[in-house]
Amino acid sequence: MQAAALFSALRQAAEPAVAAAIERLVAQGPDRALCRINALAFAASHALAEEPTIAGFLHAAKLGLFDMSWNVLCPGCGGVLDSGANLKSIHQEQYHCALCAAGYEPSLDERVEVSFTVSPRLRAIAAHDPDRLPPFEYYRQVFFSTGVDLRDDFEERFAAAILAMVELQPGEKTALSLELPAQFAILFDAVTHSVQFLDVQGEPTPQTQVLSMVVSNGHELNEAVRLRPGPLRLALQNHSDRRVLPNLCVAGDNLHAILERRRPFLTAKRLLTTQTFRDLHRTESLTVDQRLKLASLTFLFTDLRGSTALYERVGDLAAFDLVRAHFRVLQDIVAAEQGAVVKTIGDAVMATFPSPDKGLSAALKMRSAMRDLNSQRRCDDFVLKIGIHEGPCLAVSLNDRQDYFGQTVNIASRVQGLADPQAILATASVVEDEAARELLLRSGVAPVRRPVFLRGMAREVPIFALT
Repeated sequence: MQAAALFSALRQAAEPAVAAAIERLVAQGPDRALCRINALAFAASHALAEEPTIAGFLHAAKLGLFDMSWNVLCPGCGGVLDSGANLKSIHQEQYHCALCAAGYEPSLDERVEVSFTVSPRLRAIAAHDPDRLPPFEYYRQVFFSTGVDLRDDFEERFAAAILAMVELQPGEKTALSLELPAQFAILFDAVTHSVQFLDVQGEPTPQTQVLSMVVSNGHELNEAVRLRPGPLRLALQNHSDRRVLPNLCVAGDNLHAILERRRPFLTAKRLLTTQTFRDLHRTESLTVDQRLKLASLTFLFTDLRGSTALYERVGDLAAFDLVRAHFRVLQDIVAAEQGAVVKTIGDAVMATFPSPDKGLSAALKMRSAMRDLNSQRRCDDFVLKIGIHEGPCLAVSLNDRQDYFGQTVNIASRVQGLADPQAILATASVVEDEAARELLLRSGVAPVRRPVFLRGMAREVPIFALT
């Protein structure tokens, strides 16, 4: 009965086709399909639009049907380096991938994904107890991110790359005998990320070589061990408090074929610029001390011209209603372009978009929508000044709300301040974006260069008026 009520609520909140597809998934999907769901892949496989699908899963998570997971990824192998229930769990300045022997900053652009797993209160699946998953399923459902396209031949290809794999319970140890080929090999445990590299080369030896590794949570990266092709006795000990799955695999074509298959996934950046997320999951904000980097985010600022005179002319109540009407139109346009309104300041709006073309498209639609509002109301009260800029920034928490900080935000705000009524001003990073250029060409809009000096900046900044 509780599930029926929750799905009824989901049907009220999400698009009908999305809600129906999610309900079918929970009722009929295999366990594997309900663990760390890639919302973009789900949309593609069900012929659904991405934005309504993302919104549907966000509503489902808010209702308790799914648990969200924020996963820090290795861009090299696509493995999950850390995972938490919210954005606050991303607390390290750098994460290290033992398998790739490399460190990475947890940029929200492509190195943090958001996935959805069915709640155990709704349906129990094997991945709710990952230490009981079969080894290959652990790799598929827990170790690899949703951006790695693990197809039906995954187990076959992985098995072809593996020389040996064992399961060890806490405190357990074992010894294996195997034959080493003349190829680089990796001894790796997906649970603790313990690793040892084997540089196998030279003339084959008939003598049995010996190698041992202690699998533990605090395992440190070791230099590659130089070995020769031939017999090997491998001793393994589990000093962790969990079941571990050490395997010795050849770093050859089969392994590379698995790692090279990639697909789009829901990034933290995309989610943070989704209006539904900001509306439903305000408690997913960062902690006061967190500073998470974004390599690129597009900011759009608007301001309503002459709002003070409007209040004077028509009175506070009527003016307030007009301003609210303009906010509703702008918010709808922002959401339709994969953006989110970060905040309103008086009669101004600050919005973010995942890419320059989305921000630019929103700006053009806003200008057109204000003209339509003026025509409908037979007035000229709705005249916007718009500024757009793209660049790196920090995601921060300000006044218990997820916000952004940095020079990119300052420039976008100051560019808007220079705009004339009904004008859209954009910086070079926006109009020179390939997708943005194509949009301007299709729209018949010609950017006119206007070099200016912005307050607080020593060098000239080229901006473009979109007329």
